[in-house]
Amino acid sequence: MVILAAAIDPRATPEQKPITTPRTGAETSQGCFSDLGELKDTEEYKAEGVSSGFCKNLALKVKAKVFAMKGGHCYFGQTYPPKDTLVDDSKCDFPCPGYGLESCGGVNGGSYASVFNSGIEVDVPFYEPPAPTTQTSAAPQPTEDDSGRKDAGTINIAAVAAGTVVGVLSIAGAVGGVFFYMRRQRNKQIEEEHRRNAAVNSFIGHRPPGSAGSLSISDTRLDPIMAQRRMSDGSIADNEDYSRRILRVTNA
Repeated sequence: MVILAAAIDPRATPEQKPITTPRTGAETSQGCFSDLGELKDTEEYKAEGVSSGFCKNLALKVKAKVFAMKGGHCYFGQTYPPKDTLVDDSKCDFPCPGYGLESCGGVNGGSYASVFNSGIEVDVPFYEPPAPTTQTSAAPQPTEDDSGRKDAGTINIAAVAAGTVVGVLSIAGAVGGVFFYMRRQRNKQIEEEHRRNAAVNSFIGHRPPGSAGSLSISDTRLDPIMAQRRMSDGSIADNEDYSRRILRVTNA
């Protein structure tokens, strides 16, 4: 920052203009601030010419709604500095290089700036700095104990699953064994019955019905009356003589 000492009247008492309601077409003081917010020094000029009128003309050129004076510099932007940086007017006591009776900020106990509305727009907001970003904490890493419990839980689940599978297979095997055992017993009973029938048929010389030479119980050679008698009163006819009655032998 360059300030020409010759331009400052040591006898002058600089005044920070009081805060005034903004008006279109006129620069109006908005107070003394300890921060510039988003206001920037954007143009080269001679430091000895700095005053509220001088900085206003530059603000109109760059279409800045707000300008500030700080030492030998003008600053421009579209918002007032943050509202919480507004300080008492007594802090801005540095005489402007272009007009010593006017304050251009101050250096008493800090760095301050005299802020004005340029008259382009009366409704101007205060600058709001972006909220600080909060660093997301990393997810906690599992401790050795947590890892052990996790592994134990995994092993327990696997053991339960394996036991369930083995149980299902055991039940299925038992059911299958019972089924095959009953089937085998049934087949064995059928085979035994078949053998008994074959032995009986072999003993009595039974032939299947309809086969040649078979003797039916309804043979016409048997006399119905004789069939009911215990003892025979006739003789057994030979195979050639079918005119005589034959004796049917039965067990009492």
